[in-house]
Amino acid sequence: MKYVTTVDGREYQIEIVDERHVRVGDRLLAVNFESVSGQPVFSLLLDGKSFESFVYPDDENWQVLLRGRQYQVQVEDEREKRLKAAAGSGVAEGGEFHLKAPMPGLVVAVPVAEGEEVKKGQVLVILESMKMQNELKSPRDGKVDRIRVKPGESVEQKQTLLSVH
Repeated sequence: MKYVTTVDGREYQIEIVDERHVRVGDRLLAVNFESVSGQPVFSLLLDGKSFESFVYPDDENWQVLLRGRQYQVQVEDEREKRLKAAAGSGVAEGGEFHLKAPMPGLVVAVPVAEGEEVKKGQVLVILESMKMQNELKSPRDGKVDRIRVKPGESVEQKQTLLSVH
């Protein structure tokens, strides 16, 4: 099965060859991806390199936290992609985006203020979980609307931290 995967605005062609191999563009990669204890934590072996990731769905995409960086990932099969293109629908840059915690943790810092203009990729919240600090970044340009957490506060997975519109 072939998929079109968009990671932070960059598109990749991915083909699932079999249970242990995927093709990204023209690169064939050996892969092992397993859930850890039924949690949104996954062990990923990619061409012999080991990674730990947090993966959870949000309203329309997937949020993936890998090596301390959060990515917004959209996955569509080729048919879905063609249908959306034919219908003329694109990614909405308007509206409100709710930044949600990818896992339970402690808010270390919120380096933005309500009403502040932010750029795509700008750090909105620093969250500590499992002894790692993770920078949660803005997926697009906008203005910070409402901050719902403060440094030192513990948060649950999927808890809304702040909004950008």
